[in-house]
Amino acid sequence: MPLPILLQAGIPALIKGLAEGLKSVNTPIAQGASSALGALSDAFGRGEISPEQLTEINRHLEKMEELEVSERQTSIQQINESLRAEVASSDPYVRRMRPTFGYIIAVTWAAQMFAIAYVIVFETNQAALVIEAVQSLGTIWGIGLSVLGIYVYKRSEEKKVEVSPSIPSAPVIARKYNS
Repeated sequence: MPLPILLQAGIPALIKGLAEGLKSVNTPIAQGASSALGALSDAFGRGEISPEQLTEINRHLEKMEELEVSERQTSIQQINESLRAEVASSDPYVRRMRPTFGYIIAVTWAAQMFAIAYVIVFETNQAALVIEAVQSLGTIWGIGLSVLGIYVYKRSEEKKVEVSPSIPSAPVIARKYNS
C-alpha cells in the first residue's frame, strides 16, 4: 500500500519524486499535476508548510492507513465466516454448490463447443458469424471460469495433506466424502 511508503520516505521527498516522474508523461493532466506537485514541493522547501502542519499530514495519513487495515481485516473476516458457514451447513444444496456450478459450466462449455463444431462443419457459410458471436462471450466465460477456478483451488486446499496427531511426521490425506 502507498501509505506506509509515504510515512517512511517522507511526504516532501515523495511529492518531489512524483512531480519529477510526472514531468516525463506527455499528457496535459500529468503535466498539470507535475506543476502543482512542483509548487507544493517548493512550498515545503521554502518552509511555507510548517513542521506542525507536516506532522498533522502524517497523523492524517496514519489514521487513513489504520482505517484501511481495519477495512481489509473486516472484509477477510466476513469472507472466512461465509466459507465456514458453507462448510458447516447441513443443507445439501449449500454443500453441493461448488460441484453443481462446475458441472453446469462443463455442460454449458461442451454444448457451446459442439454447436460451434457443428456450424463449422455443416453450415460453413455461417461459421465466421458464429465465431465472432462466441468471441463476444469471452468476458462472461472469463468470469464463470474464474469463479470455477477459485472453487477448485479452495477445494484443493481443503484436501491438502494434514499431519496425523499420533505420528507427527506421517502425512494423512484429509477426506471429506460429503462434499
